[in-house]
Amino acid sequence: MLGNLFSSLPQAGAEERFTLLAESAHVRIERILSSGQSSPPGFWYDEEWNEWVVVLQGSAILRFADQVEPLVMGPGDHVDITAHRRHRVEATAKGTPTIWLAVHYR
Repeated sequence: MLGNLFSSLPQAGAEERFTLLAESAHVRIERILSSGQSSPPGFWYDEEWNEWVVVLQGSAILRFADQVEPLVMGPGDHVDITAHRRHRVEATAKGTPTIWLAVHYR
């Protein structure tokens, strides 16, 4: 079945929007739509799965607990985050949607 990552975008809102695209026992692929969201103060992701993420549109700033400088991401930038590497979203673009593609894998 043919799909397009830039079509059928849900309305931007106060919450990020997650669309599951495919999954198996060892892989989950999702499209994430952000519109100015960031992680709550003091919150860190500490996930069970590895995650490879790419920004397709917009921009984002990620912070890792083990790094001093944040990671500024734009279209085409991607990063592989190993399981249990604590990270947070400091900011996503305001005024234009940030579209991510996230691949969670074991």
